[in-house]
Amino acid sequence: MIDTEGTKLFHQTMPFTERLGVEVLEHGPGLVRSRLAWDESLCTLGGAMHGGVLMSLADATAAVCAFLNLPEGATGTTTVESKSNFLRAIRSGHAVASSTALHPGRRFIVVETEIHDDADKLVAKVTQTQAVL
Repeated sequence: MIDTEGTKLFHQTMPFTERLGVEVLEHGPGLVRSRLAWDESLCTLGGAMHGGVLMSLADATAAVCAFLNLPEGATGTTTVESKSNFLRAIRSGHAVASSTALHPGRRFIVVETEIHDDADKLVAKVTQTQAVL
């Protein structure tokens, strides 16, 4: 089921996510989940979803997770570091990203994002640091 409020949040704060076709499944401080449908226009040779597309999905999902875990008085976040491990390709269906805050600090928020395919197999794991603004 699509979280329309969360999808609107993504699209208004990060218009690129609307262009990609990102849909939010749930959003809250404890977990943010979004997905992106496979499309030939988002692929490399061989029909695999491009790693940059997967990184964009992970970055957007983690950014909202960080935003929902901001300390009092903060106005936003920005990505200062991101580490991605790609484990398998997505050639159909959806990429589903799930982000959780590992360390919601006063100056930095560390977020972990896992991307799974429709068979719930791990496709990528991303750890990123967001600076608190």
